[in-house]
Amino acid sequence: MLMTNTTIAAIATPIGRGGVGVIRLSGPKAFHIAEVLTRKKLPQLRMAGFRQFLDQDDTILDEGLLLCFAHPNSFTGEDVVEIQGHGGPVILNTLLARVLQLGAIAAQAGEFSMRAFENGKMDLVQAEAIADLIDASSQAAARSAVRSLQGAFSQRINAVLEKLIHLRLHVEAAIDFPEEEIDFLADGKILALLDDVHDSVHQVQQSARQGQLLREGLQVVIAGKPNAGKSSLLNALAGVDRAIVTDIAGTTRDVLHEKITLNGLPLTLTDTAGLRDTGDVVEKEGIRRAYQAIEQADLLLFVYDLSQESQPLAIAQQFFAQYMDPKRLIMIANKVDLTDQTIQVDQFEGYQRVILSARQEQGITQLIDVITRYAGFQPEEDSFIARTRHLDAMQRTQNYLSEARIQLVDYHAGELVAESLRLAQNALGEITGEFSADDLLGKIFGSFCIGK
Repeated sequence: MLMTNTTIAAIATPIGRGGVGVIRLSGPKAFHIAEVLTRKKLPQLRMAGFRQFLDQDDTILDEGLLLCFAHPNSFTGEDVVEIQGHGGPVILNTLLARVLQLGAIAAQAGEFSMRAFENGKMDLVQAEAIADLIDASSQAAARSAVRSLQGAFSQRINAVLEKLIHLRLHVEAAIDFPEEEIDFLADGKILALLDDVHDSVHQVQQSARQGQLLREGLQVVIAGKPNAGKSSLLNALAGVDRAIVTDIAGTTRDVLHEKITLNGLPLTLTDTAGLRDTGDVVEKEGIRRAYQAIEQADLLLFVYDLSQESQPLAIAQQFFAQYMDPKRLIMIANKVDLTDQTIQVDQFEGYQRVILSARQEQGITQLIDVITRYAGFQPEEDSFIARTRHLDAMQRTQNYLSEARIQLVDYHAGELVAESLRLAQNALGEITGEFSADDLLGKIFGSFCIGK
């Protein structure tokens, strides 16, 4: 267990007024600082004790509860003290200043969780899940973050690592004992084990993609000509009148963002300025920002007026030809209420199309189903939260396993197979922190709250 010689302290509750505010200390001086702060014996471990918190001249700064947790049975694995006072920012900062005066140092962002990780209280995935639970934008994301915090994701990664280590042992044995009559590299067992590991990584990868969608959501951009009904569509999907809607073309001059959840999938909807040639300086800037949003979109909803446009794809090609990917673009035929057509989902020249009326909020349910299907979002009951770095590590693992298979099948090169498997294990181990560079750890924990 890592024990540092410094004691850190921070306000662990949000800034602002509240009934209770918490200051957290962790380190070898935590208990001593608490005794000096209260001028009393500490309460029994893990039991709350009412105390007055005193300045150096015994002036009462505040009063509240004191809790103590001795190492290694604490969140960080060190001696931990929690001071629960009143939640005003002035009093909390006064108490924190007193604690720092008594020998603590101000904690950096994520330093409590960093110490918990370094002391083996949790792995890197579980540490990240703390931040993801705090930042969860939906109940599904929160539930998945809790499962990751409880170790569901880590258990699946560790199970694959065990298989990979077992495979490496077989390969190393085949290399170390070449004089054996049986050629272990050619008997098919190693290839079967290799394919099993590859399949296991793929299964975890699929679940992790769902977890990434839950955490990061989807960037959905609504684009099209002026007066096509883009703002009405945003309002219909968001369920509130977020954007101004008029019959005057060019009402929207800037990008407008709205965070919503559809069928459990968090996403950011972006309404953009109508795309057209214009001499208006302000509108030109809005169109420039629209293209910027389109470039960054995960999914593009191209809205056109079904009652006016007979060749919508020609319009789409005119404005964003480079983004005409059927896997990224959905055709939205709006204003069906002004035609004799019906609400439906169909194919239009190779593209998925939804015929609807945004202003009448007809066909919105069908569109929501299409969006979640396009995202490949199918949350599982046992899903876990995941990040882009997890997917990147698993993809590199898959690449090394594929290299190992080529070296085994095509070249029968045991040493090269062993090296590819070692690299695969290192890549997979990055997820839980078994093999992680210090700069990666600093980046991850630096994104946490100060009090965490």
